[in-house]
Amino acid sequence: MRIPTLRGVIDRRLLVNFRVDPDVLARHLPPPFMPKLIRGYGMVGICLIRLKNVRPRFAPSWLGIGSENAAHRAAVQWHDNGVLKEGVFIRRRDTNSRLNAWAGGRLFPGMQYHARFDVSETAEHLSVALQSDDGETRVAVRGRVSAQWPTSSVFGSLAEASAFFRAGSLGYSITSDLGTYEGMELRCRTWDVQPLEIEEATSKYYDDAAIFPRGSIEYDCTLLMRGIVHEWHGQKDLCCAVEPVVATA
Repeated sequence: MRIPTLRGVIDRRLLVNFRVDPDVLARHLPPPFMPKLIRGYGMVGICLIRLKNVRPRFAPSWLGIGSENAAHRAAVQWHDNGVLKEGVFIRRRDTNSRLNAWAGGRLFPGMQYHARFDVSETAEHLSVALQSDDGETRVAVRGRVSAQWPTSSVFGSLAEASAFFRAGSLGYSITSDLGTYEGMELRCRTWDVQPLEIEEATSKYYDDAAIFPRGSIEYDCTLLMRGIVHEWHGQKDLCCAVEPVVATA
């Protein structure tokens, strides 16, 4: 699938990140994806993003639409014609937009599931919770903007974490066709992140000990972005004969 280039504004984006045993993560990644490591750890997380004014590149902003969205994702690498590439594998997308849920896999890459979002936000404090209509996704995140980088993070600094996640601009999503993954690249006009001091970070998927055994996954860090002009560029599909990957969260 190739979609037209879309333009809009990232009104708010939270990257809530967990470090994970790479052997455990590898069991939940379909070919051709492999965990991208940082100091021996894999990295998974939830992208909680509010978009506004999203429309085809040359359309006026007043025609744009807005939505709250969530993606459960993992930092990955893969070989493409002998070249090692990197990005994110997106296991599940959820949205509060009925249009996005209908268009996912039709007009936009990747299947999307409708969810109810509960958001409370000030300049300093953010709270985002969501539950999907099918009950597969439950997420709750609360935190405060901070000037301090958490010493418990596997990343040595905000700059190191920022560079790691900026490199994951190309995402591939599960589709209804087994072994086919639809790609989309995020291109930001600027890249400005802040650390968030987390008070709560839960996910039905990452908290499931049957998927991630106790001790195999730990909260690492959260990055906040606001007011970023961006574009979405459709990319070629990746196709690989694989066993089914269950799109749950």
